[in-house]
Amino acid sequence: MSTENQEKYEKYYVPEQSPWPIIGAIGLFLLAYGGANFIQQTTGKYNNDGSMGWIIFSVGLAVIIYMMWSWWRDTIRESMNGLYSAQMDRSFRQGMLWFISSEVMFFAAFFGALLYARQLIVPWLGGEGNNAMTHALLYPDFIPQWPLTTTPAGETTTAMGAFGLPAINTAILLTSSWTLTIAHHALKDGNRSALLNYTAITALLGIIFLGLQAYEYYEAYHHMGLTLGSGIYGSTFFMLTGFHGFHVTIGTIFLIVMSVRCASGHFTKENHFAYEAGAWYWHFVDVVWLFLFIFVYIV
Repeated sequence: MSTENQEKYEKYYVPEQSPWPIIGAIGLFLLAYGGANFIQQTTGKYNNDGSMGWIIFSVGLAVIIYMMWSWWRDTIRESMNGLYSAQMDRSFRQGMLWFISSEVMFFAAFFGALLYARQLIVPWLGGEGNNAMTHALLYPDFIPQWPLTTTPAGETTTAMGAFGLPAINTAILLTSSWTLTIAHHALKDGNRSALLNYTAITALLGIIFLGLQAYEYYEAYHHMGLTLGSGIYGSTFFMLTGFHGFHVTIGTIFLIVMSVRCASGHFTKENHFAYEAGAWYWHFVDVVWLFLFIFVYIV
């Protein structure tokens, strides 16, 4: 191939073999196994104290944090050393778009489970359609309503209201999207002071959101009787809000790392996809919360 034709092709950096994917897989396994064991204890379904589950979950979380820290460190070094090309940038963008698409499907499955229980299962248990005999024989006193605060087994709980901590958290996340958009525009304009300040403010808002959600969970468990064992309402409530909170945690870590990198002057107007990836992820998390606030707390 002639030199002229070679210049038409962009270089494409191929990194060396990395241990981080397998380490991340091990961490995810420990996280899932320990979390499932701990949930068994909190719901009272099995006779164990759940201590080993909590320990395994903590080890898995530590492995995940170590993996993320190390992998991001390696990627940052490669980027700062000028190893990436425009083709690599396009690959990163495509990869992030596919990742967010998979996250959309992830939450769509859980929202589908919620709507299936609300719109089909609860009415069927109440005798709707051709299920009159099921209602009469199995659950004659069952009241088909949502939130299902009284289960067919007779357990009772209290529904979580929308206009309290959930409404405050909604305002916090909407504000965080606004501050992150300002920071993103400041990056494109070369305003480093505004970039750093508004990115840090967005990270702080994420921390406040998580703190308020932790307090909401405390109130639910200790004063409302709303737990993972509170029937289909309790399980779907904590499944959706808990997984969303986990995503907010990841997004907040992302924002903290981006704040440190902004302070270190890592980004330029032309080269800042890592920042854009974090912004895409954070806006996605905010949109999911809006749907969650409507369908879990209000409707």
